[in-house]
Amino acid sequence: MTNEFPFEISPMFEGERVRKDDMFVELAGPKSRGFELVRAAGLDEIEDGRFNLTGPDLLSMQEGSRHPYAMIYRIAGKLVEPDLEAIVERRNHDFQNYIQGYMHLNQRYDIWVRISKDAVKKGLKSFEQIAKATMMLFKNELPFIEKIEASFITDPEEVEKQRADALKVYEARDARTKGLHDEDVDVFYGCTLCQSFAPTNVCVVTPDRISLCGAINWFDGRAAAKVDPEGPQFAIPKGEILDKVGGEYSGVNEKAASLSGGEFSRIKLHSFFEYPHTSCGCFEVVGFYIPEVDGIGWVDRDYSGSAPNGLAFSTMAGQTGGGKQIIGFLGVGVNYFRSPKFIQPDGGWDRVVWMPKNLKEKIKADIPAELLDKIPNEDEVGDLKTLRDYLEKKQHPITQRWAKEEAAPHAAPSEAVAQPAGAPLWSVPAGLPAIPQFGGGDGIKIVLKNAKITIERIILKGKEK
Repeated sequence: MTNEFPFEISPMFEGERVRKDDMFVELAGPKSRGFELVRAAGLDEIEDGRFNLTGPDLLSMQEGSRHPYAMIYRIAGKLVEPDLEAIVERRNHDFQNYIQGYMHLNQRYDIWVRISKDAVKKGLKSFEQIAKATMMLFKNELPFIEKIEASFITDPEEVEKQRADALKVYEARDARTKGLHDEDVDVFYGCTLCQSFAPTNVCVVTPDRISLCGAINWFDGRAAAKVDPEGPQFAIPKGEILDKVGGEYSGVNEKAASLSGGEFSRIKLHSFFEYPHTSCGCFEVVGFYIPEVDGIGWVDRDYSGSAPNGLAFSTMAGQTGGGKQIIGFLGVGVNYFRSPKFIQPDGGWDRVVWMPKNLKEKIKADIPAELLDKIPNEDEVGDLKTLRDYLEKKQHPITQRWAKEEAAPHAAPSEAVAQPAGAPLWSVPAGLPAIPQFGGGDGIKIVLKNAKITIERIILKGKEK
């Protein structure tokens, strides 16, 4: 694209991964701190192309080290307004992934960046080069930006200080949609920014459902579609409502089918189990079904431990992402917990049975008061046995579902599955696919109950005579 920089700049590098063994440094990410922020400014308030760095520059960092990292851009132009800040901010992910040897993941306060050893060998010496390339892309791709300046921060104390201010900005943006709901508008907005990492993902943003990354709400989508009609954010006419509770619309289904290459033809925006929204990989939180208690747990990107099912966020994120409809796992933005339509076909908050304490504290004001002490965190519950005991002791609403299961007719003896003493026979929730049975005759018969299994190869051998 240009000879000004010691690295290639092209959309072909979107989706490039910098593995641990190949990285020169890691910036922010799950084991450090960081953020990215865009603020609107007046044309006379900024100097176009200016760059400022607070903290050590790239070549002052030891190979293989990890550092905090913040990127703050100020933009100006006759058409620039505060409603565009989040949209421009999200494009930082897009444009920085055009840079060969530079991997940018996630958004807002969850950014994760790696720079490859090869990029440094080829001449990448300073964050200024990264900033200049990114600012060039912003102005080339978003012509309403007439001036832009960048401030990068790698000093730990300054990152923490500025991050606290950035969180207040994110919170104020999220609050704008509180009085607006899906039924109040005729148009939703779509986003395909993550398709370089999740080719079949189409993020549908509605007043009651923020983007999975948490960075784009309905107002942001509207502003982006207005100033950049050919960009990755676009209008989706709702069309006919097919399922009011689940949030299924003919217009959303048509757009999902066309932009996923036909892989998906139905999406229920507020359902966990039946035709759920696809999950990209930049989601802030992943939900996971726990068949042992017939409930749903949630774990956020900041939590480094294991959930009661024994899995870490990274493991479940790997299972959930990629732009697929994965039954039993679902990626969401944090602000979706504040939606009145939060997984409403599946029981809403009454179905939530576990979440880390930091996530719980973050959304404490939005959890129904009667459930606040009935949803355990990692300090109170660490495995499935203690989870069941806790829910039973606290008389969580999920126990009412257990009672219904226990009252239902049991399976025939030949189909019965051994359960712990006193445990109900869990049923597969609505929307889960039927579990296949293999074999017959003198061969083998496998009955799978409440299982999620990936099988690469099955070898069936007859008895030797």
